Amino acid sequence: MSLDQAATGPLDRLAAHLAEDMAAVNALIRARMASEHAPRIPEVTAHLVEAGGKRLRPLLTLAAARLCGYRGEDHIRLAATVEFIHTATLLHDDVVDDSTRRRGRPTANLLWDNKSSVLVGDYLFARSFQLMTETGAIRVLEILADAAATIAEGEVLQLTAARSLATDERVYLQIIRGKTAALFAAAAEVGGVIAGAPAQEVAALRAYGDALGICFQIVDDLLDYEGTGKTGKNIGDDFREGKLTLPLIKAIAHADGDERAFWERVIETGRQEDGDLERALRILRGHGALEAARADARAWAERARMALKALPENDTRLILAELPDYVISRIS
Repeated sequence: MSLDQAATGPLDRLAAHLAEDMAAVNALIRARMASEHAPRIPEVTAHLVEAGGKRLRPLLTLAAARLCGYRGEDHIRLAATVEFIHTATLLHDDVVDDSTRRRGRPTANLLWDNKSSVLVGDYLFARSFQLMTETGAIRVLEILADAAATIAEGEVLQLTAARSLATDERVYLQIIRGKTAALFAAAAEVGGVIAGAPAQEVAALRAYGDALGICFQIVDDLLDYEGTGKTGKNIGDDFREGKLTLPLIKAIAHADGDERAFWERVIETGRQEDGDLERALRILRGHGALEAARADARAWAERARMALKALPENDTRLILAELPDYVISRIS
């Protein structure tokens, strides 16, 4: 399939490039999210799966397999597996964070209840493991099982680090490498593994996914302070929940006495008042924390692009090289 030059951006071009494969993934997702005995499962799952997500992670699996010359069908199962793992984590995250909006719509836990969200998330995790075992590839199972464990570990680390001003950039990177980048890295890596790519190419795909995932999360954290509200993310949610994301960590590192007292009140003790978000934004801008976080995101985007140099030169690689620009464009 040739590149669709009419597409407006890298992600659109990637989706057009892989449209046939992605249609098969979507059909498999719809088939496997069904439940004969518990109709609430497809109700809850469909609310999130059909909410217009970009399917970036399964696209990475499909693209990696295509880039490495794969001609079989197992990449379809693996892409669906990756999307199920991602959807399961979103259902669980919304319960943990007591969120009310996801992708611009009410969350499943708000429309149904926390119990339904947790249990349906568990069901999707189980479905994901059923799908990955159908490939018969033990290495693939190892990679995705490790990613699922790392995601959970990252979420728990974030929970324990929340509201602690001692959280530094090293801990932050550990958190986001777990909760976000792990699935990006695994999604790209398994595409190369199922294609039988050389070890050097598989490692490059993993490095690309890792860097892209870190860039993605930094951008997502910036959107909490710089978003327009059109992304489906409530402005200031991370601030209200006391999450120590990169912009805050950078500002706290340069805080004077008054600012330190402010951060202790609004983050560590959780005592927030009207106008606190606006004051936080002034402090962030005053220390250049937002611009510094943007610079970090751009650096990770460049690292992702550099990782691709070890991979075969073809149309798929050209689009993947542009994908970090799409991620960065969310805050441009």
